[in-house]
Amino acid sequence: MPRRVEGKGMAPLQQTAVTVGLVDWVHGLTFADIPARVVDRAKHLLLDGFGAALVGAALPWSRVATSAVLGLEGSGDSVIIGTGRTAGAAAAVLLNSTFVQGFELDDFHPLAPLHSGSLIIPALLAGAQRGPASCGAISGADALTAAVVGFEVGPRVGLALHGAQMLSRGWHSGAVFGTHPAAMTAGKLRRLGPAQLEDALGMAGTQSGGLMAAQFEAMSKRMQHGFAARNGFYAAGLAEAGYTGIKQVFDRPYGGYLAVFGEGHDPDPTQVIARLGELWHTELIMIKSYAAQGGLHGPVQAALELRAEHGIDPRSIARVEVSVGEAIYKHGWWKPERPLTPTGAQMNIGYAVAVALLDGQVLPPQFSPGRLDADDVWALVDRVAVHHDIRIDAAPERERFSTDLCITLDDGTRLRRRLAQPHGGPADPVSNAEIVAKFRHLTTPCLTPGRLDAVQNAVLGLDDADDLDHLIDLLAPPVHGVLD
Repeated sequence: MPRRVEGKGMAPLQQTAVTVGLVDWVHGLTFADIPARVVDRAKHLLLDGFGAALVGAALPWSRVATSAVLGLEGSGDSVIIGTGRTAGAAAAVLLNSTFVQGFELDDFHPLAPLHSGSLIIPALLAGAQRGPASCGAISGADALTAAVVGFEVGPRVGLALHGAQMLSRGWHSGAVFGTHPAAMTAGKLRRLGPAQLEDALGMAGTQSGGLMAAQFEAMSKRMQHGFAARNGFYAAGLAEAGYTGIKQVFDRPYGGYLAVFGEGHDPDPTQVIARLGELWHTELIMIKSYAAQGGLHGPVQAALELRAEHGIDPRSIARVEVSVGEAIYKHGWWKPERPLTPTGAQMNIGYAVAVALLDGQVLPPQFSPGRLDADDVWALVDRVAVHHDIRIDAAPERERFSTDLCITLDDGTRLRRRLAQPHGGPADPVSNAEIVAKFRHLTTPCLTPGRLDAVQNAVLGLDDADDLDHLIDLLAPPVHGVLD
């Protein structure tokens, strides 16, 4: 990869310099460079993200966020998905990201946990709309190219910090990794040159952060990727205007991004540019099958499979034991107390496994007020125990989401299921057809049939679109709430 020579007054760099190599790849990528299968997957990832946003737009906590942000920022030119309202570009990015993350339905990367759609979709919409923050004429192919840039950059930055290790340390990993893909998506739309892209990366890195304690009860957990998306979007706009940022931000040994966030944890800068244009992380991003954080998918799937296979009567369950690796244990287990907020319930292994065994699904109805405070749920939650299995930590990287679940019935029968990784992981990806089915299932309560079909067709036909105007017009009107 190309490497810039240090200039006068420039601080020393790490021996392996990677920032410039990433910038050069982002700048040089064209739509024709992207394999057709990757383009197709990117369209389906975007469809999944738009579905999550349409569901998320009318949630009670999303309405609070919308009122608060508009109260601070006022109206503007950029559409806020599913509300019929508009705001300035940066505020719209913040809210649209919050909606994508609104109900734990959106994608995540299984090796470097972040929610890419919540970072990329808001930047695409704000950049493509006519107004002060417009990037000029943006075709569907332009948007897809910028989206793939974002899908590729985020996981690589995360892997340089050892991915899920950040969760174990208490960081909200996606909020820490997420400023960079948002900045590069917005920067690609703005057609920034290499020096400006490097400035945007530097300004994105200095705005990174996020505390995972938000998962227990805070509405702000839904917004933390939004902070990252907004900050990355802002970084690209500042860079376009000539405002300079930290140069070679991934390479500086003092005060650089990897040096600070990876202090004491041996970050691996080579991951930032590893196999660019050869290994496509766009194809590794995991689509959720359940409305819960990604680390819970293994336990939920194991519980549902045992329930279906053995016709388990939940009333006969004496004990449920779940064994997981360190990142999932720290991220997904604490002894929950009644009442539990929707945020906490969607993060907690005990709650998710209990409703899976009782209801046979873990979707929006399982996080309605009545279900969150139901006696049968809490009786079963009290019988769930979760253990940290250190053997999983030593397993190959792609098996770090392994789950061992054992159900003991009242008569002493023990039923066990072990999963190396849940459906949606790299070895068993959710198909594009399944993504379409998920989109249609989730948005049917929110949209009229005609609008649902039109959104699906517009997203999956992006590569032939002259602009994003029709899609934006479809996303703008208010939607029905799934919890109303």
